[in-house]
Amino acid sequence: MPISRNIAGTLFVAGALGLTLTALAYPAMLGVQTTSSSPDRIIANTRYGPLTEADRDFVVKVRSAGLWEYPLGEISLKKGSSPEMREAGKHLIVGHAGLDEMCRKIAPELGIALPNRATPQQQQFVATADAANGKEFDSTAANIMRVTHGQIFPVIAKIRATTKNTLVRQLADLANDTVLDHLTMMEKTGTVNFEQANFQQTTPPKLPKDQLTPPAPQPGEPMVVLTPRPDLNVNTASPTPSPSAN
Repeated sequence: MPISRNIAGTLFVAGALGLTLTALAYPAMLGVQTTSSSPDRIIANTRYGPLTEADRDFVVKVRSAGLWEYPLGEISLKKGSSPEMREAGKHLIVGHAGLDEMCRKIAPELGIALPNRATPQQQQFVATADAANGKEFDSTAANIMRVTHGQIFPVIAKIRATTKNTLVRQLADLANDTVLDHLTMMEKTGTVNFEQANFQQTTPPKLPKDQLTPPAPQPGEPMVVLTPRPDLNVNTASPTPSPSAN
């Protein structure tokens, strides 16, 4: 069964494409903050290559991203007012199920503990979108996702270019394809406010660390699994570009 959601609704007031997300906190990166000022510091030597703080945090970020984007994909299937928004929801579900499977596979090999819940900030993203309906839902969800995916995209490229760990490199490859696909799907909804999204991607607010950090798993806590959905029949590895201007 798909993962359950326990999300408190919040009031969100916006107008059509004039949507602004200034009332929202959005991440400089998805997932956790680095634990020191030395992300290149090697924290483990594995048979797959050295593991740095940045490598470890990237794996946790990918896992944490799925823990809120997968539920938002489920909501989009139910509440999306357009075929494009509902299709985007399918891509969120399938894409993050694939990334989550890889995270759960490589984490034990690298000695990384994975969270079972998204950060408080990410949970608020889902609550904000879920509180809207109709076209307002489409605009709210698509713009939140466009901002967060736009921020993580260059982070993936940096990890891919710098990591010396083969498992982290494989995860970065898959994450690159998946995030590019999700960016494309959000843009196809026709509701993205690019000017606002670009501004928010480059000027993130400073938030307390506890808002950006997923809760640590409790001893003996069952691992949350994002259920694969082959029945949705979508490919998130090779995004189709948006139509070009004639």
